[in-house]
Amino acid sequence: MAFPPTHDELALVVRDHAGRLAASLVHLVGDFATAEDLVADAIEAALTHWPIDGIPERPDAWLYTVARRRGLDHLRREDRHRQKLTLVPWPAEPEPDDRLRLIFTCCHPALPRAAQVALTLRVVCGLTTTQIAKAFLVPESTVGQRITRAKRKISDAGIPYRIPSADELGSRLTEVLAVIYLLFNEGYLSTTGDRTHSRDLTGDAEFLGALLHTLMPTEPEVAGLLALIQLHRARAAARFDDRDEIIQLHDQDRSRWDYNAIAAAGQLIARAAAQQRPGPYQLQAAIVACHAEARTWEETDWVQIVVLYDMLLRLAPSPVTRLHRAIALRYVTGSAAALTEVDALHEALSDYHLFHATRAEFLHTLGDTTAAHAANERALALTTNPAEQSLLRQRLEWR
Repeated sequence: MAFPPTHDELALVVRDHAGRLAASLVHLVGDFATAEDLVADAIEAALTHWPIDGIPERPDAWLYTVARRRGLDHLRREDRHRQKLTLVPWPAEPEPDDRLRLIFTCCHPALPRAAQVALTLRVVCGLTTTQIAKAFLVPESTVGQRITRAKRKISDAGIPYRIPSADELGSRLTEVLAVIYLLFNEGYLSTTGDRTHSRDLTGDAEFLGALLHTLMPTEPEVAGLLALIQLHRARAAARFDDRDEIIQLHDQDRSRWDYNAIAAAGQLIARAAAQQRPGPYQLQAAIVACHAEARTWEETDWVQIVVLYDMLLRLAPSPVTRLHRAIALRYVTGSAAALTEVDALHEALSDYHLFHATRAEFLHTLGDTTAAHAANERALALTTNPAEQSLLRQRLEWR
């Protein structure tokens, strides 16, 4: 990293650690508002000192130390917290499972499901309202309202900050899995324009998934999500070139894939499947396993992938899943039939860049270069990810 660090470099480092810091502070001060104030103070201090001193070797520890010091000052000023201050001293380092506790707090059944996930992604994972809105395909204002109402509900209802008892885990599991899944997706391919992907976020998602699997080792969907993340991360080294340009799956150097990790993920999928309680994450993991276990592009079992998508659509129907099924269907029935499936999704996905990028590829294959060009232009206008933008600009040169 250059010295002095640029504004963008500072922003990335701060954002990567803000969620973890917030989780630790909520645990210690007991409410969201105070924790957010302390996070803001720590970030302000970082943006003041780091351009002069450089980014520290442990940015998370630096931010936590500043927040901890100011948090102790806050508690000393609050008479009602004096007893807490003496009985529960702040640790020098945050606890590793603070974020999992906070995820379960945010995913309390007293909150609406959409608010649970939005609040957790914002407070625990540090995603922006823009990123969350893109993940849900809803306006930013809607996300902001959900988060504000959820915080108020937690405060007013006195929802405790803890991992729930065993008999409460199941009622919150769907939302907790959704949070970890969306966190991974944001790291896998970022929805904002300052970077293409984040190994820190995907690493955080795998850490939280593994922690949840330790907590709930017999829950097949937890194993399915962990396997899904591991399979994607096993192929990470081949996804981008030296210029951070996307390398598409059929062009990737598969010798760079981590086949030990792929095998371990396959074992997770097999153990989950043996419980005969199929779910969306297990099926998604099985689809990715079909790709990961094929030693060449030509060996990909597209028929099996389409079958798995059919099963996934029965359990969790969505237009995005139908789009991915159409992509696989192309290699079974051809581009014309697949394009018909894609065109049927226009109303639902007209503002989704991958819908237009997929149409463009099918149209180009069928020889309609004019329509393909228009679809690529529309896709380019809808994404801010620099790697996706670069790929789409290359496609605009198709003849």
